[in-house]
Amino acid sequence: MSDRSAVVLQGTCDPRFARVREVFEAAFERGDEIGAAVSVMRDGERVVDLWAGHADAARTRPWERDTLVNVFSTTKGMTALCAHRLVDQGKLDLDAPVATYWPEFAAAGKGSVRVRSLLSHQAGLPAVRQTLPPEAIYDWDRMTSVLAAEEPWWEPDTAHGYHAVTFGWLVGEVIRRVSGRSVGRYFREEIAGPLGAAFHIGCGPELDARIADLVQG
Repeated sequence: MSDRSAVVLQGTCDPRFARVREVFEAAFERGDEIGAAVSVMRDGERVVDLWAGHADAARTRPWERDTLVNVFSTTKGMTALCAHRLVDQGKLDLDAPVATYWPEFAAAGKGSVRVRSLLSHQAGLPAVRQTLPPEAIYDWDRMTSVLAAEEPWWEPDTAHGYHAVTFGWLVGEVIRRVSGRSVGRYFREEIAGPLGAAFHIGCGPELDARIADLVQG
């Protein structure tokens, strides 16, 4: 029996959603997945909660119900949630210039760019013109300084362009300036912690054993 056919699905699936289970299982049978999970809520009820496979390419660690995965740009939604939490707390005004909270951001003609323009991907800052070494992405202060000095690629609020890579630094720095906490810490203390949500924006080595490897097909 091959490794693919030996994959055993764990969890539960409401019979009404049997097709979801079939498609999920088929992905393993075709060899499209090493390890994965799918969970579906409907009207407050968990109707699908399945997982299978392994959390590493060598297939030495089984995928568990609480395995953590990189969710990439889903983190933008969580970051935006932090900003809106600050709005709810009366600490952040979406219509205020970003420079109200982050003075350096006013450089290169950005003094009137509003906070909502960052959140809506209309600030004209989807990239930086300066060539940076790969390791710069791990240097928060360097990246936010470069973005603060950057001239917009278009006039803010006249066009939309997905800020795929820069969104986290832009909105995250506003959160940091307003709250005094990194976006990861703010999210943990104000949102994930109180809700008991297993979502992390940055985590320590204590979670390493739960994190699935990123395997590119």
